[in-house]
Amino acid sequence: MKNKKYESTSVVERPSASILQATFAIVQKDLAAEFRSRELLSAMLVFSLLVILIFNFALELDIKTRQSVTAGVLWTTFAFAGTLGLNRSMAVEKDRGCMDGLLLAPVDRSAIYFGKAISNLAFMLIVEAIVLPVYSVLYNVNLFRFDLIGVILLGSIGYTAVGTLLAAMSVQTRTRDVLLPILLFPVVVPVLLSAVKASGGLLAGAEFSEILAPLNILLVYDVIFIAIAFMVFDYVVEE
Repeated sequence: MKNKKYESTSVVERPSASILQATFAIVQKDLAAEFRSRELLSAMLVFSLLVILIFNFALELDIKTRQSVTAGVLWTTFAFAGTLGLNRSMAVEKDRGCMDGLLLAPVDRSAIYFGKAISNLAFMLIVEAIVLPVYSVLYNVNLFRFDLIGVILLGSIGYTAVGTLLAAMSVQTRTRDVLLPILLFPVVVPVLLSAVKASGGLLAGAEFSEILAPLNILLVYDVIFIAIAFMVFDYVVEE
């Protein structure tokens, strides 16, 4: 009886273990490939720095006004850089035939989604970690706050969760470079608006009760769309 019980338990645990192994294998593969070529991170980083520099010269304003537009400028930069990274990460998989190999692997396809989503999130966080100190120097604004970093993390999770799913859809088309922003931006409007409002409130020194609503929206959005992507990703990648 003990042997049978042990065998049944091991059989149940095996699928979850294989999904985790496949997920982290995809993440490791993406990170290793990117750190060798540095194509994706370089493009995202250069684009982000250019956007910040353009805003810096365009907004020749006083210090108070600069602080009031900080949240909008930051999330505009993160959104466009993130879209560039999402599009490029899926396009590389499709053009090199890697996506077909991943789909043929004997693992649950949700592992592919979570692996790509975690990789995209890692790339986005790396760019944000470089952008924040540059922005702080140019705009003379202190952005090294744990509460602000938490909001940026929540917004980035929601952005990459939806973006990875939609990038997997748009990469199958010829107009993927144009189609992804058209599909993505209307869907992530709640994330961007809530992140801008929460970030702006924190920088302005607002009470926690004033930013509680946008924080709740970010949390609920992340949970709901991660669950939706988990359920529908298998159908999205079917050809």
